[in-house]
Amino acid sequence: MNIKSKPSDSYVFPRTKKKIRNRSVLAAMTNKQSHRDGTLSDEEINWLTRRAKDGFGIITTAATHVSKNGQGWEGEFGVYEDSFINRLKVLTDSIHEQDSLVFAQLFHGGMRAPEKLTGNIPISASKIPCKESSTGSTKAANQKDIEGIIFDFKSAATRCVEAGFDGIELHGAHGYLISQFLGKKTNHRKDIWGGDIHNRSKFLIKIINEIKKSVPESFIVGVRISPEINDMGIFLDDSLELAKILTKIGIDFIHLSCWDCFKISEEYSKDKKTITEWFTHTIPNLPTIISTGGIWSSKDATDVMMQGADLIGVGRVAIPYPDWSLNLKDDNYNPPRMPFTSTQLTKAGLSDVFIAYMRNWKGFVEDEK
Repeated sequence: MNIKSKPSDSYVFPRTKKKIRNRSVLAAMTNKQSHRDGTLSDEEINWLTRRAKDGFGIITTAATHVSKNGQGWEGEFGVYEDSFINRLKVLTDSIHEQDSLVFAQLFHGGMRAPEKLTGNIPISASKIPCKESSTGSTKAANQKDIEGIIFDFKSAATRCVEAGFDGIELHGAHGYLISQFLGKKTNHRKDIWGGDIHNRSKFLIKIINEIKKSVPESFIVGVRISPEINDMGIFLDDSLELAKILTKIGIDFIHLSCWDCFKISEEYSKDKKTITEWFTHTIPNLPTIISTGGIWSSKDATDVMMQGADLIGVGRVAIPYPDWSLNLKDDNYNPPRMPFTSTQLTKAGLSDVFIAYMRNWKGFVEDEK
């Protein structure tokens, strides 16, 4: 456990020796601010740069699709073509000027890439029910599809290198395509890509290995996972085994998307370990661990580090408080919670589009009085 470390302390990634000024990570957040053609917008660059300027050690972009047919929502920027690189360079230069590291979160929506958006029937590990498809179900990926998507992930990562990113985070959480291969209820395959967790993780492991062969030694490669998604058949025991596999192949970090870092595991509720503790207390020689979910105060951040996390990921609190990380030196920092006015959010660097999107979060935005 990181008893001697504090959220405000600096941190060095063990393999690459890249240093960050504190333990705070701006987690990837959907914001819908970019252009319809997949080009990164000034509004999205400004939103991320403000969090770097105000102290976050690592800035993670919103999920960006590696394949044109992998787009998950409107206003999402892409990384599937070389034409996007110049705008991505604007972002990375802007973040580096503020002395933060910047990661791109790479993903493919799979069954959550709507046909009305991409023009294609959503693809997944298996043929499963899908409300985003005109047929009512996904297309099961064939070998050519799988090889093509792996190539797309590798190509996207090399574009990120050219654009100046410090690393990438593969989005293996929240029910997108990598999750769909990992889940027992979404992956019914009988070939090498299905079966036990070792086979169901081969899609992810192949992506990682292809990327690692194609990027410089100094480039950070990590994965975000959801340790438990019961309705997809993602359970803690398999996620722990996955973490062991990822550790063996030399991943630089595992980002645990806990939703609530203080909640006890649903699968092992009789044991009082949190999700983070299940990883940090039972698996030796783990890579850097980022834990995210429900962190708001400096005490929350310290408590999650006490659970064994090396870095603290936040999303929601960083929206109204871009300088959140600078306040972590104050042990009693606990900023006011939602709702927030549109004026407050505008001052925090959100565009009108982002504020409109945040109105979908119940109770987050209130009308001006």
